[in-house]
Amino acid sequence: MARPSWRRRAAVAVEYAIILPAFLMFILGLMDCGRLIWTYSTLARAVEAASRCAAVNAATCGTTTATQAYAVAQAWGLTTTTSMFAVTPAASCGGVSVVGTMPFTFVIPWFYGGSPFGAANAMTLTATACYPT
Repeated sequence: MARPSWRRRAAVAVEYAIILPAFLMFILGLMDCGRLIWTYSTLARAVEAASRCAAVNAATCGTTTATQAYAVAQAWGLTTTTSMFAVTPAASCGGVSVVGTMPFTFVIPWFYGGSPFGAANAMTLTATACYPT
């Protein structure tokens, strides 16, 4: 004899309630990781462009302040300031080194680290580029 349909619907609702939170955490975690990768690659691209500009284009990036402003302009879509970029001469590559740092906060508070809510949901991204002159 077949079970009544209300029991099947109840079983589906219970299974849905068990699976949905894990599925949402997975999907939102993927989105957060994608945002992390995008932020880092944008920061790295801005640092590389500013390092090249400082080494090659003295008219646009002749001073540290101008190079930092150029890096901010190259960080498309990110909220950055000139204080996030450090410009120094680099003996290792014989040119100009630019270091960019940016805080990143995960949307899912407990995604990074183990403690829910708090400092574990934030990290600092750092990108470095050196362009020889």
